[in-house]
Amino acid sequence: MIRLLTIASAAAALLPVAASAQTLDGKTLFHQRCASCHGPGGMGTGLLDRRVKPAELEKRTNLNADYVFQYARRGLGNMPPITPGDVSNPELRAIGAYLAAPKAAK
Repeated sequence: MIRLLTIASAAAALLPVAASAQTLDGKTLFHQRCASCHGPGGMGTGLLDRRVKPAELEKRTNLNADYVFQYARRGLGNMPPITPGDVSNPELRAIGAYLAAPKAAK
């Protein structure tokens, strides 16, 4: 019994702790994973930003984290789907929360 507990404790120590969107830094993740295409503010995209000022997403007041998550996973327009292998679900949820936050929080 003691050996089983020791093995279980050792295995648990090796497993990464699942981070929630609240504990991940969405801003940092955005800049690491998304800003190269979306720009530093997150809402302008390369192609659209050149044609539409301000960028369409900048005009939105109802953007929410679930929207960001769903469309990032599915892809939208010229944006290809972002797979869980590219960005984990908790990371993408943190990015979504960051982008959906009031502009003053950014």
